[in-house]
Amino acid sequence: MEVRLEKATDNDAQSILDIQVKAFLPLLNKYKDYETNPANETIERVITRINKPNGSFYKILAENNFVGAICVNWKEDVQFWISPMFILPAYQGKGIAQKAVTLMEEMFPQATSWELATILEEERNCYLYEKMGFNKTEVSKKLNDHTTLIFYKKIC
Repeated sequence: MEVRLEKATDNDAQSILDIQVKAFLPLLNKYKDYETNPANETIERVITRINKPNGSFYKILAENNFVGAICVNWKEDVQFWISPMFILPAYQGKGIAQKAVTLMEEMFPQATSWELATILEEERNCYLYEKMGFNKTEVSKKLNDHTTLIFYKKIC
């Protein structure tokens, strides 16, 4: 499956938010993390991410279909943070997220490290990142009785 990234613009904000809500709503319903779940974000938050001077939001296109997005931020142009990344439920489990992260890494070859956080209880997510060379750090954050955010880092 052909996967590519395309830099998002303000015109993409509503579509990004719509896909983000569809991707994260099942997790919101499962974990009740109302304060942190991207399904609860506003259009203004998406626009802020699109226009962040030390970051970019990219649309994830699979076979030319807009199926998700990945946001990357950087510090000193060598330390990168992915948050959020999401794929429409119908396209999950097809290797698209893995390809998107690989494309992102190729886009920023100067990176010395990549970091991200995911829900510890979501074993598929943890497996994906570990398979891609990310290692759990000692940092975790309990969001509520059902949910723990676990942090990952990949040294390049």
